[in-house]
This record gives sequence, structure tokens and C-alpha cells, in this order.
Amino acid sequence: MTRLRIVNLLLGLMLVGALAPRPPAAFGQQLEAASPAFWKLINKDARLEKVADGFQFTEGPVWNSAGFLLFSDIPANQIVKFVPGAAPTAFRTPSGNSNGLTYDRAGRLLACEHSNRRVTRQEADGSLTVLASSYDGKKLNSPNDIVVRSDGTIYFTDPPYGIREEQKELPFQGVYKISPEGKLTLLAQDFDRPNGIALSPDEKTLYVDDSARLHVRAFAVAPDGSISHGRILAELKSARQGVPDGMKVDRKGNLYVTGPGGVWVFDKRGKHLGTILMSELPANCGWGDADYRTLYLTARTGLYRIRLKIPGFITYPTTMGR
Repeated sequence: MTRLRIVNLLLGLMLVGALAPRPPAAFGQQLEAASPAFWKLINKDARLEKVADGFQFTEGPVWNSAGFLLFSDIPANQIVKFVPGAAPTAFRTPSGNSNGLTYDRAGRLLACEHSNRRVTRQEADGSLTVLASSYDGKKLNSPNDIVVRSDGTIYFTDPPYGIREEQKELPFQGVYKISPEGKLTLLAQDFDRPNGIALSPDEKTLYVDDSARLHVRAFAVAPDGSISHGRILAELKSARQGVPDGMKVDRKGNLYVTGPGGVWVFDKRGKHLGTILMSELPANCGWGDADYRTLYLTARTGLYRIRLKIPGFITYPTTMGR
């Protein structure tokens, strides 16, 4: 074989290799099992894919069954729409520097707005209804994260992350509920920095993490929506950078908590099963794609996703428009 033919062959092989499909880059992700049960939730070769970047600080991912994800870019004062395979677009600007997002039972978008210090609902015509902005005659701190029970009860956390110390009017950082009739009730005020919030699949347990105290607390939920018997379920103490932040639950009741180094996974008893380590620190997570087996992760300037074995527990309708 002549030298020219060898060169041409090598060039052809290189071109075929360049055009061949390749798995998504891992982007610094590593799976760290603390229990063999971790592998019942995620494949050992699961890959973390970065699907969008260039943001300022991403938060609050929520999937719409029409086939898109919404998430907050807090400093940009914008809610972003991501359709897989397409470039992200602006969904709502300004957003009140929104943080946590979810849908209610009617499929309406709910948002925790930092700078406006309120919780809002977006109506079908695009107008906003304020659901909560003050307690006992004083402005809320800066509502952070939110979840809705099947009867329409809304739970949210209210740390002071979005305001300066001198702007605070309440002497505590609370956890609240809004009844289906619209009544605001303070449920707990003994948190330092209440942040992520989630419900168990049977809706009998409310989970709230405390970023300052590095733990997740679990509360019994009564039929009327009140909570009691708070206890520390899990601790996220580590030499790695980060604190407990956003949180979601799968259909088996396992918790996925963004925290030091990545996403910590716990079973419903609080046993640490493993961690999805990430090079870019995640702030929140949310279930998505048609089967809700994809965990989307908002991580500082980027949006990521990774496939899991167990579908996520979704507290809002999985069939809706817009």
C-alpha cells in the first residue's frame, strides 16, 4: 500500500470517528455510592449532560408536560423556557427575581419572587395574582421555594436571601402554607435559613431543609395541612463546598437534595444512599421529560440533566397545556 493511500485511509477513519455519534460529556460528574441501594436508582454509567449555559444564577426548574422546562435566572430577573434540542428563550421578564417555581392543580405557574417579596400565580391570560406578600402586617422576607399538595394547599419557605438585613420586617425565617381558600398560615419559625421544600408521595410528610444548619427536617402533615412532630431526618455535613438547597422526591419516596458537592440522595428514612458529584454546584433540581425519569439540575450558570431509574413524584397535573 502506498504512503498516499495510507494517509488517505487514516484521514477517512478520522472523519468517520468525528461524525460518529458520541455520548454526552460527563462535565466533571461522578457517582459516589454510600449504599448498594444507590444503584437501584441510577445506572453506574449514567452521564450528566450540560444542555444550556451562559446564565447568571439558575434556580427553580419545573417541567411542563407540553414538552418544556421553566427555570429562574435570578440576577437576570427572568424566567427561562427550555425546549430540549432548542436554544433557551425568555418566558417572563421581569420575573420579580423569581426563585422557586411550580404549578398548581389547575396548571397555573406559581413563583416565589425575591425582589417583590411575594408568591404569585400566573393566570391563563398572563396576568399575575398575588397569593402572599405579608404576614401579620409585615412584608415577607424573600419567598424561596414552593410545593403544592393535591388539595391545592401551597407550602413555601421564606428565608432572607433576597433582601438586605435592614429590609427585614419579620423577626424570623418562616415556613408557611396558603390554604385552597387563600388563607396564609405560619407553620414554623424556628429555622435559621429554610430553603428547599418537598412532600412525600403519600403527602403525609413535609420535608424542609435548613441551609445554615446543614440538615433536612421532616414534619407530619395533618389533613388540614398543619404540620407537627418535626425531626431531623438527614444531615449534609461535608468538607465539600455547598449547603442544602433545592429538593425533590421520587415515586418511591427517596429524596434528592442539592448540597455540598452535588446532589445527595436519601431514602425515606434518611439513610444516605449516594451522591451525584458535580463540578458546577447545583442549587435546585426538578423532574422532567415525558416519563419524568430525567432529573434537571440548575447549577449556577448552567442547566444539566441526568437519567434515573425511578420516575419523580409530581405534585401538579402531568397533562396540561402552555
